[in-house]
Amino acid sequence: MDAVRVALLREVLAGTEWLGATRRFAGALRGSVVSHGGGLLLVGTPRFEPWHLAAHLVDEAAWSGTPELAPTLVRHDARPSDPAHLAVGLGRLEAARRGETLLVVSPEGPCGPLLERVSDARRAGAMVLSLGPGEGELPAMAHECLAVPDGSELDLDTVQHLVSAAAGENSLPNPRGRRRFRDRVWRLAEHLTAPPPARW
Repeated sequence: MDAVRVALLREVLAGTEWLGATRRFAGALRGSVVSHGGGLLLVGTPRFEPWHLAAHLVDEAAWSGTPELAPTLVRHDARPSDPAHLAVGLGRLEAARRGETLLVVSPEGPCGPLLERVSDARRAGAMVLSLGPGEGELPAMAHECLAVPDGSELDLDTVQHLVSAAAGENSLPNPRGRRRFRDRVWRLAEHLTAPPPARW
């Protein structure tokens, strides 16, 4: 989903709770990683690995000039023969420490060994964020949770797009006085999707 489609989606969602909720969650994510200089771990479940969100966060990190947003994708079936960015296994969660952020994304609540590792990471001082079901053990242990229950107006894929886009937004102007390319794209998208001016 590109910037124009996200802008259109935001227009459709105006007046709902989704915009505020995704921006708050994205603010917690960005605030955590920026204040600690990075260290974002992104993990899903054995049946759902958040590849798409990882790719979008890498893009947002580059476009916004916020390298701390680029995550390390932690995979359940990572093998040493995989490319470096795909070879990080669940053992990385055991090494999570204070100053790192762990974002767990799942359409259904994770269980068993993953929950134990997330709990250990939290006890070691990592900030835990949860994107998925609003009930269960994971939301209870997370510092921040954005619930996307089954049957809600938006699916998890759409919410991931809103969160990644909001995490990459720059709230401060470019110190050189020139707008960043991404900011110009957003302004163009808003202009193209605005209703025509009223004629009297």
